[in-house]
Order: sequence, then structure tokens, then C-alpha cells
Amino acid sequence: MRITTWAEYGVICALHLARRSDDGPVTGRDIAAQERLPADYVEQILLRLRRAGVIKSVRGARGGYLLARPSSEITIRDVIHASELETFDLHCISHPVEEERCAASHNCSIRPIWVMLQQKIDNVLESVYLADLLHDEPAVRERIGLPILETV
Repeated sequence: MRITTWAEYGVICALHLARRSDDGPVTGRDIAAQERLPADYVEQILLRLRRAGVIKSVRGARGGYLLARPSSEITIRDVIHASELETFDLHCISHPVEEERCAASHNCSIRPIWVMLQQKIDNVLESVYLADLLHDEPAVRERIGLPILETV
């Protein structure tokens, strides 16, 4: 599985809004500038996040974007699914090479592995919230059950 820039930037933008939740609405241009991301790309991602109900927009001179819910209620899966539209693309289903071999009606011994992998990825992403990522790396590693890396 590869994490696309849609998914990566979506998490970066949502996390930026989580960090600034007490500051009021934040513009897409501000997020892009502070995170060093392409502004047009950020605006497209923010539109996807808004359509999915992860963030909301505020109009006006002091308008911008805010999280639609507290960061403790927004999972990383919510953000990636909104940004990417899927967390794991089952290529054999979404892009069948041959109608017969890749059709859902065809008996395929490989497909269950991809389905299981998709479920496991979704379960992990569903267990991590934006609020969990508001800490430094060692604290995040501890919160999600990964070993803390030794610095040299």
C-alpha cells in the first residue's frame, strides 16, 4: 500500500486545524503556507474534507476552515477516506484486468487476502484520532503502541 499525497496532505491539513482549533477559522492559503504545500492542492483537499463532514467552512472576512467535531472524535481513517475516497484500493475490484477473472462473481483465492488487508488497515486507522497526533513523536508512538526509537 502506498500513501498518496491526497491522503498525506489531508492528514497534514486536518492536523493543522486540530492544532489551531482555539484560533478560529484558518484559511486554506494559511495552511498551505505554514505547511509548505501547494495552495491549490490544499484547497481541493479541504473541499473533500468539508464534503465528508470532517471540517466545516466559515464565510466572511475572518472566514476559513475549522474541524467539524473535536479532534478526539475524528479518526485518521475519516480523514484519509475523505481525502483519498478510499483507504485501500482493491485494484482487482475497482480496475478489473479481465472481466471474468476479476469480477466479483468469479472465484478468486487472492481476493480474501486483499479484503483482509483492507480491513486491518481500516481498523488501525480507525483506532487513531487526530487528538492522538497532537503530541511529539515519542508520545504518539507510546499512545499507539509502537516502540520509541532511540536517538543517536
